[in-house]
Amino acid sequence: MSLRIAVAAPFQQKGRERMRESEFVVSLSLDRDWFSPDQAKRLVDVASGQGLLSHEDDELITEFDPASVEIPDDFVPDESLLQEQSTFEKVLDKVVSHGTTKQTAVAEINELQAEVAVSVEAAAVVYARRKGIDVSDEAREALADLKA
Repeated sequence: MSLRIAVAAPFQQKGRERMRESEFVVSLSLDRDWFSPDQAKRLVDVASGQGLLSHEDDELITEFDPASVEIPDDFVPDESLLQEQSTFEKVLDKVVSHGTTKQTAVAEINELQAEVAVSVEAAAVVYARRKGIDVSDEAREALADLKA
């Protein structure tokens, strides 16, 4: 969720759902002093890969309502946000955002993995789908990983 908060902050600050990438970078690096400009650009890549941002011409567009995100006063994002998440982590984040505790989800995914003898990524995808969560992109990633 902290990735969503970091992405929402510049959009909330400007009161809109689209802005030039340079504005986004300035907001995160100069206005908030959360990241260097290069790190802020990396955050754009990670957030785009997570489906939180899309690009149209030279603008970034949020794929969620940034006004609905609560930004704690003392929030400072961790640099670990700049790392790509594994397929398992992406699925787990979606499951948790739909109301399952992380501990429960991990335990049940591990149980499913042992039961059907598949990779943890495949088990996570099956688990999420059984809960009615759309993980189509992650399913494609998991399949590509299996083929590699």
